[in-house]
Amino acid sequence: MRSSPAVFRQGDFLSYAEQQFHRIAYTEWGDRSSTHVVVCVHGLSRQGRDFDALAAVLAERGCRVVCPDLVGRGRSGRLENPDHYALPQYAADMATLIAHLGVRQIDWIGTSLGALIGMVLAATRDTPIRRLVVNDIGPFLPWSALRRIGNDLLHAPKAFPNLDAAEAYLRTIHAPFGRLTDAQWRHMAVHSFVSDPAGGVRPHYDPAIAHNFRPGLVYNVGLWRYWDRIRCPALLLRGERSDLLSPQTANEMTRRGPGATLVEIAGCGHAPALMDEQQIDLVSNWIV
Repeated sequence: MRSSPAVFRQGDFLSYAEQQFHRIAYTEWGDRSSTHVVVCVHGLSRQGRDFDALAAVLAERGCRVVCPDLVGRGRSGRLENPDHYALPQYAADMATLIAHLGVRQIDWIGTSLGALIGMVLAATRDTPIRRLVVNDIGPFLPWSALRRIGNDLLHAPKAFPNLDAAEAYLRTIHAPFGRLTDAQWRHMAVHSFVSDPAGGVRPHYDPAIAHNFRPGLVYNVGLWRYWDRIRCPALLLRGERSDLLSPQTANEMTRRGPGATLVEIAGCGHAPALMDEQQIDLVSNWIV
């Protein structure tokens, strides 16, 4: 396994939701003066430290890499109104991140929800996104997969007796991430849970992020209007067993919009973790 130095910085800034400012935290790798800036954005219930291994490699290759925690996750703040845990707020927060970084151009690597946010921003006039990596999601989201993801979130345990029990849960619920090493699972667990004042550990996110997945609120979602406006080069990754990104949707994404380059990742469902050497090399070689 590739060994990368754990050299990073942590920062934060204020963003705005209706009647509320909130803090967005991020982890930053590489030379702050580098003009090649890469933003890596995580999935629904994850946080920016999922990208440590990829970010370290990109930093070694000369990039400045910024991995935010979306609002309600990790070290970022929480929203008072759970209705705002939705794509428009996430996109606004990430636009504020780009402004905070003081750069005019970025590359975007997004997993699942993080990729949806990237699609929205890349489809916008005068977008700063130069290249876009979309990890296992597309402009058509089937309700069945969304219902599964929502149920996992709605029914997730609120606390665990210790980190070992929490890691065992992660290994089960995120088995589709692919074959990870013990060290990689432990890394995920360490950053996915925090101490619970009542004892044990609890998930490192606001349970209210599940608010918009309540029964009756989940249906097929079509976002082709965004995809068809994207003009930057796009790399599309699909887990071979993904239930969120179908082969049909993935193939259509190669013909419409930016005409993405499609790579299927064996041994994964939703979504490839981007932690093993082959996946890291695939993404970093396309970015750099």
